[in-house]
Amino acid sequence: MKNKGFTPLEKATDEVSGEKNIDADGSLMPPSAETVSPIKNNISNGIKGRSSLTGFTLIELMLVVIIIGTLAALVVPRLAGRAEKARVTAAKADILSNMPLALDLFEMDNGSFPTTQQGLSALVEKPTTPPLPANWNGPYLKRKPVDPWGNAYQYVSPGIHNRDDYDLYSYGKDGTEGGDDDITNWEE
Repeated sequence: MKNKGFTPLEKATDEVSGEKNIDADGSLMPPSAETVSPIKNNISNGIKGRSSLTGFTLIELMLVVIIIGTLAALVVPRLAGRAEKARVTAAKADILSNMPLALDLFEMDNGSFPTTQQGLSALVEKPTTPPLPANWNGPYLKRKPVDPWGNAYQYVSPGIHNRDDYDLYSYGKDGTEGGDDDITNWEE
């Protein structure tokens, strides 16, 4: 009679010694110590061997640092100039588009642009210096305009370069008049 899941006695042999693992009464015996010991030794040797291989050597760490440094040296210079270009672009957008729109709205409501004395503050608060605007419907801007470098935009009305309306400009990065970094609403 065959039982399912039962190892036949003729196949119940010790893998190391080749002896049968059968008791006197015909029952299966547990594997001998010699059979278990080599397996146990191999496992513990594997763990010991593995623990001595964990971590990185100093050379490997130095290589990684050198590679990261090289990549940073290639990327940082390319990104460094972009911040300044973004500031110039933002200032040009303010001078050529955003503030002129607010100034045009002021002029439509009041019949003229703010004077030089009233300045760009007239777009945020109702002016208190003459000529007082009769139909001020502001604020035309949410806050007093400041260029990307933290300096106030310059405003002259009537303009020196644009005699019919106004001059609007930023001194640029250096914050002083003149030089190549000034951004204006007129062509030089």
